[in-house]
Amino acid sequence: MSGTRTFEPSGEWEEELRELQQRRQHALAMGGPEALARFKASGRMNARERIDALCDGHSFRELGMLAGKGRHDEHGNYQGSEPTNAIVGTARIDGRKVALHADDFTLRAGSSEATIADKWIYIERLAHQLRMPIVRLVDSAGGSVKLLLQMGGTKIPEYPSWPAQELLKTVPVVGVALGSCAGQGAIKVLTSHFSVMVREQAQVMAAGPHVVRQAYAQDIDKNELGGHLVHRKSGLVHNEAADEADALAQVRRFLSYLPRSVFHLAPTVPPADDPDRADDWLKNAIPHDRRKIFDPRKILAAILDRDSVFEIGRYQGGSIITALARLNGIPVGVLINDPKIQGGAMTVQSAAKMERHIRLCSLFGLPVVNFVDQPGNQTGLEAELAGTLAGATRVGEALHECRSPWVSILMRRCYGMAGALHAPKYGEALNLRYAWPSARWGSIPIEGGVMAAHKSEIEAAPDPMAKRAEIEAYYLKLTSPFRTAEKFGVLDIIDPRETRGILCDWVEDAWERVKVDKVLAGA
Repeated sequence: MSGTRTFEPSGEWEEELRELQQRRQHALAMGGPEALARFKASGRMNARERIDALCDGHSFRELGMLAGKGRHDEHGNYQGSEPTNAIVGTARIDGRKVALHADDFTLRAGSSEATIADKWIYIERLAHQLRMPIVRLVDSAGGSVKLLLQMGGTKIPEYPSWPAQELLKTVPVVGVALGSCAGQGAIKVLTSHFSVMVREQAQVMAAGPHVVRQAYAQDIDKNELGGHLVHRKSGLVHNEAADEADALAQVRRFLSYLPRSVFHLAPTVPPADDPDRADDWLKNAIPHDRRKIFDPRKILAAILDRDSVFEIGRYQGGSIITALARLNGIPVGVLINDPKIQGGAMTVQSAAKMERHIRLCSLFGLPVVNFVDQPGNQTGLEAELAGTLAGATRVGEALHECRSPWVSILMRRCYGMAGALHAPKYGEALNLRYAWPSARWGSIPIEGGVMAAHKSEIEAAPDPMAKRAEIEAYYLKLTSPFRTAEKFGVLDIIDPRETRGILCDWVEDAWERVKVDKVLAGA
């Protein structure tokens, strides 16, 4: 019960103060010694241990601790109580205030139906109205038909006083899946700006295996139904964690880049890395052979502040990498294409991932750096059936609405509709973009375009491969980025080793813009 002092009951109200202490002790007992022992034997932390592991020491101030089901004798004297399975309150993470909502699995398996909903909804309303981040530690088995025996009837499934969508517009929301999160538990995880699940331990699903078996006569394991390998593909949960400690560490790190609310500035840290650091290997980061790939994460590590890159959604839509990082201590959103996955092309999954990240950065006032190697939209029957172009269109909508200061570093390819989506272009938006000498752009990549336009000529040549290479070399001369720079179609061509210095200079001005925008928004 961190944050709540304990005094010796005495004075005229000694009896009432003693009862208060008893009620608090019963709340701290949670599901009781046997239930806690069984839970510990499963290798998991209980709800209160999770709160202590996440938050600064002794900073948790619990709310609604006495809520639950009391027992009284025939004279109305208090005999004991069973607490509700929602533990809520406020705490500090790295000194900054957050609201917390943790499911206690030792009481009715953390069921969202077997609780006092007003309690967990209250902390969500408090987070919304006091404009502070909220973290949900979810370990909930969902509803149970046995509850009908207690209620004597059913209710329409709704929580009309829960400001779920307004929270998403106002404060950072984090969902952590720490066990089987079904039904409402799944919604609490997914209705968030950042979600993380523990491998092999957590599942996120609409309903569990028993319901699936009844509905579809299908036997399936809960991990096969909603485990981390499922959501690597679905993209519903952003990140996965090796264990609970890793999951909670990711929560702390995510929040370290975000402001308290849309009305606040994100926290900066004192610069600990030379803004003019220039890693020499960057001059060869992009292979001269256009058919070879490169390591995008190594490029990010070389240009952004050391050890500051926090990747979000690594296992979904892998042709684009989305991350939070810092430049000279200032938090930024980061995008970079990964040529190792689908050649870096925009797929329906990577489009959704890019859209999500753009909206996050725009909402919370984070400047954005986009490192571009975009060959275009994914093509082929599979891509058309998936609706890839619709995904790209939604990226365009997100860019149009984005109000973050933005800079693009064109590293290699920038082709077609997807290439055009490298930056916002609404109204007065500047095309603030730099290019490396390795960059090329146009409506279609040279390799595919040459074969389409000169097919007959190439096939008729004595050596078709040599002829194709000859024509490609000619067109590549025409696509030199220096020709575009001559027409001021790109701000500048830069040595890759200059990139960090340029971005650290830019982010200073971008941050001033963010600060002014916050002032104007509150005026």
